[in-house]
Amino acid sequence: MLNKNDVITLTFTDMTENGEGIGHYEGYPLFVKDAVIGDTARVLVTKPGKTYGFGRVQEILTPSPDRVAPSCPLAAPCGGCQLQALSYPAQLAFKENKVRQHLIRLGGIAEPPMAPILGMDEPWHYRNKAQIPFGTDRNGQITAGYYAARSHRIIPMTDCLLNMPGFDRILEILLAHARTRRLPAYDEETGRGLLRHALIRRAAGSGEWMVCLVIGGRKLPGAADLVTALREIPGMTDISLNVNTRRDNVILGDELIPLYGPGYITESIGDLQFRLSPLAFFQVNPKQTEVLYAKALEFASLTGTENVWDLYCGTGTISLFLARHTTRVRGVEIIAPAIENARANAALNGISNAEFFVGKSEEIFPAWCREHPEETPDVVVLDPPRKGCDRALLDALLSCSPARLVYVSCNSATLARDLKILREEGGYEVRKVQPVDMFPQGVHVETVCCLYHQKKDFISVPYEPKDSGYLSTINK
Repeated sequence: MLNKNDVITLTFTDMTENGEGIGHYEGYPLFVKDAVIGDTARVLVTKPGKTYGFGRVQEILTPSPDRVAPSCPLAAPCGGCQLQALSYPAQLAFKENKVRQHLIRLGGIAEPPMAPILGMDEPWHYRNKAQIPFGTDRNGQITAGYYAARSHRIIPMTDCLLNMPGFDRILEILLAHARTRRLPAYDEETGRGLLRHALIRRAAGSGEWMVCLVIGGRKLPGAADLVTALREIPGMTDISLNVNTRRDNVILGDELIPLYGPGYITESIGDLQFRLSPLAFFQVNPKQTEVLYAKALEFASLTGTENVWDLYCGTGTISLFLARHTTRVRGVEIIAPAIENARANAALNGISNAEFFVGKSEEIFPAWCREHPEETPDVVVLDPPRKGCDRALLDALLSCSPARLVYVSCNSATLARDLKILREEGGYEVRKVQPVDMFPQGVHVETVCCLYHQKKDFISVPYEPKDSGYLSTINK
C-alpha cells in the first residue's frame, strides 16, 4: 500500500478524461498531471486512496516518443490545454481510442464501426469565441486570463494560442480601459466588483467582431470611450453589456444593454449564413464545424421527402443544413433566445420548411408523437448536452421508432450509454461512427453516429436539390 509522500517510478499507459497520465504501481492505479502516454517518471504520491491515488511528476526519466515541448509557456499552470505535451497525431489517437473504448465498455458494441478521427491540418488559432474572466493580481491591479487547472485562480494571459488572431488586441483595450478608469474586477467570495467576464467572438466567414462585457451592474463608466477604442479594430460590429448580478459561477445574465451595432454578427458555414447574438450558442471551431455538419448531413442520407426532427437544436444550424435537402424539419430547444436566432436565420437564408419550438426536447417531441400518430418521423437528429439524452426522450424514440437516427455527441461516455439503450431496447443498429476533433490541444472530442432501425427499410441515396451544390462540395 502506498503512503502520502512516497516516491515511486511509473510508466504511463493511458490518460484520463481530464488529460492526467495513468500509471500502475503493483496493480494500483495513480493519476498524475503533466504525464503523457509512454512517459516513465519519478512520481511523488500526493493523495493515496483505497482503490486509486494521485501523484505529481518530480522528474521525467524517459520521455514518451510522443512527448513534445508545449508551444504555450503557460500550458502547465493553465487549465485550458490538457494535451499540449502530446504530439497532435498522438492526441488524435488518444481521442479515437477514448471513443472506441467507451462504445465497447459502456455501449456493449464489441466492434464499433468507426472511421478514423477527422483532425485539423493546423490545430492552433481555431477558436472563434472566448469567455475570459477578470481578476485582481497580487499588486491589486485588474487582470484577465484563464483559470488554473481545477481552480478559480486566474493565470494572467492576453494571447491564447487557441484563439483566432486578434483576441489579444481586444483584451488589451479592455484592460487598458479598466485600469485607466480604476474599474474593479468582480470578487466571487465577496460578491463585489464590476467586471466579471469579457465575451469576445469572431465570425470567420465575414471577419466581424463582437465584444460583450459581463458586469455586476447596469452601467459601465466611460462606456463611450471604450466603444471608440474598440471601433478602431477592423471588423468591429457589435458591442454590448451583459448584466449578471448573481452570486454563482454562471457566466452570462439574461439582460443585454447595447452599446454599438445591430446586436449580432454574421457567420457563414458553407453557403448558409447565421446571425449570432451574444447569448447564442455556436460551435467554437468553424472549420471543423463544417466537417461535423457535413457528416451529420451525409449520415441522414435524405432523399427529399423525409419528415425530420432536430432535437436539442440550439440556434438551428443543423436544422437549416437538413432543410435544404428534405421537405420538412422541426427543431426543439429549451433556450428561447436560441430559437429566436434559429427562426431569424431561417428567414435570412430563405428557408421556409423549418419550424422551431421552445421547450424541453424530452417533453415537446413525445407530446407531438402522441398527438400526431399518423406523422411518424423518418429521421431524428440528436445533439444533446454532455449529460446525454433524457430517458423520456429515448422512450419516445423507442415508441415511434424513426427509421434513422443521427446522434451528434460531445461526450462519448453518455453517447455509449444512450446507444446501448437504443440498441438493446429499440432494435437499432449502429451503422457508422465518426469522431471529429473539434478541440485540438484539449481532451474533448465530438462524435457523430448513424443508427438504422432494423425492421424498417430506408433509402440511403443523398438528395441534392438543383439550387444547392453544398452537399456535393463538402463531400469531395
